[in-house]
Amino acid sequence: MSSPLSLLARLLALRPALRVSRTVLCALVIGHWAWVLSFLPAPLHAARVKDLVRVDGERDNQLVGYGLVVGLAGDGDSNALATLQSVANVLERNGLKVDPSLIKSKNAAAVMITADIGPFLRSGARIDVTVASLGDAKSLQGGVLLQSPLLGADGRVYAVAQGAIAVGGFLGGAVGAGGATVQKNHPTVGIISNGGIVEREIPSAFVRGGRFALTLRHPDFTSANRLAEAINAALPSAEARPRDAATVELLLPEAYLGHEVRFLADIGSIQVTPDTAARVVINERTGTIVATAPVSISHVAISHGSVTITIAQSLEASQPNALSRGGQTVVLPSTETQVTENKGSFVIVSDVTSVDRLAAALNALGVTTREMMAIFQTLKTAGALQAELIIN
Repeated sequence: MSSPLSLLARLLALRPALRVSRTVLCALVIGHWAWVLSFLPAPLHAARVKDLVRVDGERDNQLVGYGLVVGLAGDGDSNALATLQSVANVLERNGLKVDPSLIKSKNAAAVMITADIGPFLRSGARIDVTVASLGDAKSLQGGVLLQSPLLGADGRVYAVAQGAIAVGGFLGGAVGAGGATVQKNHPTVGIISNGGIVEREIPSAFVRGGRFALTLRHPDFTSANRLAEAINAALPSAEARPRDAATVELLLPEAYLGHEVRFLADIGSIQVTPDTAARVVINERTGTIVATAPVSISHVAISHGSVTITIAQSLEASQPNALSRGGQTVVLPSTETQVTENKGSFVIVSDVTSVDRLAAALNALGVTTREMMAIFQTLKTAGALQAELIIN
């Protein structure tokens, strides 16, 4: 297949005989190649570079602060000394000096404030903040955080936070009959969306001596090598070189001098097929199992069977005989034990190269998710599971 430039050159040479304008010829060639490219297969499981890496120097920073939440309708701290002093300090800043021992703080609560400030945020940008009770407040629902500074690890103020708190839960019935309460989620933790205002920019340097460094979000030697090869194929002058499993170094081409942002934008749109490690992740708290595609099992036989023991205890009344004298009714415990053993069977699992066949082999045993976890752990112990097993 000829290149679009050679095809266009031949057509332009024949233009007088074809009686077609130069603009029409160019449009025909471009349309032809766009139609051809639309049928080319996309790389399997390919992803953009910008979704796989972050630029070295581009990082978040954590902020923390102390504040006071007011307007809690009696759900605040129960006269904690820190809360009383905080209320007195707020009143004093507003021109009213009050003895802390004379203050009732049931409508106020001392809180800690946390936030993440991203890179390249300028002064005046908004960030989300999280507010958590520091004392014994019952709920932060309906509360308002008073203006509070947020400090970085160096002790400098980088943002201030203020606003109404959104709590994803509630606490009800605390003063009802019998003292019964109903609680959903954690009412002592809330979020203020866009409640923080950036006051000081954190400098970020992503170009050092005309070189960049891309850090893989999931370090892998194969992925790093593929990333460098894809960049070199698209921009050979970038001279991409994998330094280790997590880092790929780039050189800023001369054509991009003074246009570093455009260079990173062009690099970020390149398609790369990352390598996926064989891994099985088990979350015992939720009963969730996630396995990646390369997971395989060696030739193995699996037998599954379970024993269920049920112990039921009840109370029975023993009545005295009708002709007995001085007999009394006695309540006696009665215990019944039942053992149920499910039928076990062997299932032969040949070499498995896909998650689908692995799931089918385990489902053939009729096991539950919890039982699958035990089987995965036993397979790993036996050396038949050719994957990393991670238990959270």
